[in-house]
Amino acid sequence: MNSSRGRLAAVLLTAALGSCALSTPPNASPLDAGGQASPRFVGLVGQRYQHAPPFLGVSDTNYFCLRSFVDRRNGDAVYQLYVADSYSGAKRDWNAAHDPAGNALKFVPISRNEIICDGGCSYAEEFAADLPEDELRASPEGLQVTFTAHSGAQKTIYVSGAQIAAQLAAVDAERRTRASTAAAPPAQ
Repeated sequence: MNSSRGRLAAVLLTAALGSCALSTPPNASPLDAGGQASPRFVGLVGQRYQHAPPFLGVSDTNYFCLRSFVDRRNGDAVYQLYVADSYSGAKRDWNAAHDPAGNALKFVPISRNEIICDGGCSYAEEFAADLPEDELRASPEGLQVTFTAHSGAQKTIYVSGAQIAAQLAAVDAERRTRASTAAAPPAQ
């Protein structure tokens, strides 16, 4: 492996290690006033699936997963389809998402990084689409989300019914835990 390709693989692996494991929603501060990790949200990350072959053979690239953030105070949840996309060539600049009917979904840009431009450019982008809980619950056979980019590129991700069921079950279990903890009598 030449040195440019080795550096590129190392950068990709480092970027991928923390990508799907956020503990707070992107619009919430992950720190409380004391600088500690916020205990307000529980992050639940589903199994990862490849949407394209691993980039340069790095296994933790080009995948998607469902993830949810449950508010410990009230049980509200935000659901997202998270995508990590690494590629060579023209920059895609993913910027929108929609369902099969063409209804816009909230697009969440997470990161856009130029990895290297040595004999051609390579990029790593992370992004998500917010998925309404009622739409997930109404999709036992699965659902599709199409992402579009400024470059004109499109990528359709199919989320299986099993993935949806597992994510909803994890959120429901977290909500039951929160409800039973809240209903428990105070320790004497």
